Amino acid sequence: MTSTTRATNRTDETGTGHDSSVMSDTAGLRGPVVVLAGGLSHERDVSLRSGRRVAEALRSAGVEVQVHDVDADLMAFLRDTRPSVVWPLLHGASGEDGSIRDILELVDLPYVGSGPRESRAVWNKPVAKAALLAAGIDTPAYVTLPQALFRDLGAQAVLDAIVDRLGLPLVVKPVQGGSALGVTRVERAADFPRAMVNCFAYGDTALIERAVDGVELAVSVLDGPDGPRALPAVEIVTDGAYDYDARYNPGPVEYFAPARLAPEQAAHVADVAVRAHRALGLRHLSRTDMILSPEGVASVLEINVAPGMTETSLLPQAIVAAGLDLPHVYRSLVEQAVAAPSA
Repeated sequence: MTSTTRATNRTDETGTGHDSSVMSDTAGLRGPVVVLAGGLSHERDVSLRSGRRVAEALRSAGVEVQVHDVDADLMAFLRDTRPSVVWPLLHGASGEDGSIRDILELVDLPYVGSGPRESRAVWNKPVAKAALLAAGIDTPAYVTLPQALFRDLGAQAVLDAIVDRLGLPLVVKPVQGGSALGVTRVERAADFPRAMVNCFAYGDTALIERAVDGVELAVSVLDGPDGPRALPAVEIVTDGAYDYDARYNPGPVEYFAPARLAPEQAAHVADVAVRAHRALGLRHLSRTDMILSPEGVASVLEINVAPGMTETSLLPQAIVAAGLDLPHVYRSLVEQAVAAPSA
């Protein structure tokens, strides 16, 4: 394993080539695009980096862009600016739980991304997993338990019951959140209590699921004239945990874009990502994280309605791997939001 971040089939951060099939025929940009970045979540820094990258790409495609934080000045700014469209690039609660999208609908502004109800469903991992299972999409067996229950029933008795039922290894994560914050893989029962403490530092309810081994993949989906389309899968290879530092800082991670999959495997994971996108009623863009087992089963771990757009993020890598041009793809998403402001 190398100590540098690498992606195959990459040339530069703006990408190469152009595919008109993802472009809208509607210009409709009578005002600036406002990119929302920042916020007060644990993922503020990632959001700021995503916002800068998208703003740079849109400007290179000839779009007027203003970047604004989520603060007490935002409502007045939106009222005075009246942007053509808003692109929320906020990670964490306010950016992914549907609330900022509710605000944008209240002030009648079109925006890039899924609606508030759909975002709220994806943000709550157990709700999203239930929707996936109802659609016949595989996701690891799991249990969801609040911190208070561990206190009421006795933590060790509950942990023992979980291990008896789900086995080891396990993955512990907050029911809400992203960027692998509060996520721990548990190989030994002795490590389980510490994983729970780590999880509860980021939320008061934990999702504990059976760990699935295999090829770790991220499959991004973009809406287009013919419906949702999966981009090439990105394969993630790391020496250790694919945690916050590994995701957003150059280090011991290799990205293969496209993933090293047989054609039938690539088709299978693409189909799963599109089905997940549809099952949850998402629009414009999404990213589905999954594990492809040695038996060829793609198990969905989680779905993102506001995936990262930093220099190491997975969706931009997938766009470049597809031979598309980042600025043109981003502009097409903006134009889709203008053309059809309601989901």
